[in-house]
Amino acid sequence: MTLKTGSGMGRMKKLLLFFFMTGITSHGTGQVSNGTLRLSISEAQTYAQQNNRTVQSSKINIDFAGKKIWENLALGLPQINVDANYLHQFVVPEISFGPYLDIDALPDGPVTKADIEDAFKDSPPIPLGVPDNTTIDFTLSQLIFNGQYFVGLKAAKVVKQVSEKALVKTEDQTKELVAGAYYLLLVLQENIRVLKETQKSLDQTYNEMVRMNQQGLNEETDVDQVNINRSNITTLLTTIGSRRETSLKLFKYLLGVSFEKPVELTDNLEGIIEQGNLRYLSSPEFRIDNSVDYQLAGIQENLSELMLKLEKSTFLPSVSAFYRHQEQTNQPSFNFAVKDVIGANLHLPILSSGMRSAKISQARLDLEKIRLNKQDTEQGLIMEFETARTDYQSAYSNYTVNRESMALSKKVYDRTIIKYREGVSSSFELSQIQNQFLTAESNYYNSLLSLLNAKAKLDRILRIN
Repeated sequence: MTLKTGSGMGRMKKLLLFFFMTGITSHGTGQVSNGTLRLSISEAQTYAQQNNRTVQSSKINIDFAGKKIWENLALGLPQINVDANYLHQFVVPEISFGPYLDIDALPDGPVTKADIEDAFKDSPPIPLGVPDNTTIDFTLSQLIFNGQYFVGLKAAKVVKQVSEKALVKTEDQTKELVAGAYYLLLVLQENIRVLKETQKSLDQTYNEMVRMNQQGLNEETDVDQVNINRSNITTLLTTIGSRRETSLKLFKYLLGVSFEKPVELTDNLEGIIEQGNLRYLSSPEFRIDNSVDYQLAGIQENLSELMLKLEKSTFLPSVSAFYRHQEQTNQPSFNFAVKDVIGANLHLPILSSGMRSAKISQARLDLEKIRLNKQDTEQGLIMEFETARTDYQSAYSNYTVNRESMALSKKVYDRTIIKYREGVSSSFELSQIQNQFLTAESNYYNSLLSLLNAKAKLDRILRIN
């Protein structure tokens, strides 16, 4: 007997591919007793929200979006820059003002023409720079107006909202996966318990048949048939036990604990089924605005509207101002550089040959698509809820039928064993009744798992904590 895989377990199978490639640490809530982590279903979901790596990665995305907002905000705040430039000139340019009359060279007495001519001397060259110099510029700039900046800042905040809602969606999906793994473990544990009881009964029958055979009261084939039945049960126990170990690793993986950490489940199947029946066999209310997917569609619409405004803002001018102070470590003799400057920049878009208009049209069309997608999302979510509710009710009906069938099969099987011991029933009939019981048991546990997975899906859709 093997349990069939329900639709809700498809994603879990994918996670099994990554089990042995991941290192896991454990922190979170839950009762720890003698090193064993004891968890109810709600505690397991809370634990996973704190330690699951996919959830932690989504939380990092929120922090990243917050830093991105500050990055965009900083663009409109004062900017201060200091630049230092070193310059070496192999040849320093010079300037000379030509000959000049040196009055001190004139004699004290009468001055002749020759004396005047001799008093004229060449003026020394004046360097127009220095061989080595370092220039330090201090610049303070401030954005005064830029339409794209203000729209972009709003868009960055909306992007953070997307990250926040994406975290909520990831948490909801993780809760559903944790619930599915939790339910699977409980079903497998119950399946093992029932099979062990069956095995115990068969062992007792086998021992009795051996003693009867030794006394010549039955045939050896009767003993062999019972032994074959025992082997079948042992094989089933081994198969289901192996599956339970794999499922337990999946459960620990989703929780974010090491595979060596002992975990104990404290909830029971009866309580979980009763809780689901109270909620979903009636007519639960579905509020579309409570759906994370619908909220994400609304945020996406807001973001698309901002993108349209961003393209429209490209027609607006951009104004900024600056102040600059310059110092030189080695001042030349002649220095015409101004140390302090203040100014403003104006960027006015005039003509783009229709490029900006084309981008606006594209943004407007994209907004229309986003709005259509939002309507489609709304209808899809309603359909998903209606389908999930119908699936739950159908799963409960199948579960009820299979539970009754298993109980009847168990009753017939127990009576057949008694009749077999008394020699009234044949070994063939016992084998046939046993197979019928195991089939009924398999159908029961498969329908039980389908019911629990349907509950986990409705819990996610309705965001039940």
